[in-house]
Amino acid sequence: MSMGHPIKQMMEKMSNDELVEMLRREYLRKLTRYRLTDEVFRKKYGMTYEEFEKENVVAKRDFSWEVESDAQEWEMAIDGISTCLRKLGEVKIEY
Repeated sequence: MSMGHPIKQMMEKMSNDELVEMLRREYLRKLTRYRLTDEVFRKKYGMTYEEFEKENVVAKRDFSWEVESDAQEWEMAIDGISTCLRKLGEVKIEY
C-alpha cells in the first residue's frame, strides 16, 4: 500500500458534498475578509475603489506610502471579492 500525502488521503475519504462545503466555507471566509477591507477603505476615503482610481487619489496625495499601500490592499480586496464570487458560482453555491 502506497503512502500518499496526508491531506490527499484525507480528501480522498471525503464525499463530494463535504468537499463542496469545505470550499464554500473557505470562499465565504475570504469573501467576508475582502468585503470588510473594502468597507474600511470606503469609509476612510469616502468613495468606492472605482472612484478612488478615477480621481487618481494616489497622485493627488503625492504618492504617500500610506495611500499607495491602501490602494494596493484595496485593489487586492476588490479582485478577491470578484474571484470569490466567481468561485462560489463555480461550485454552485448560493451566497
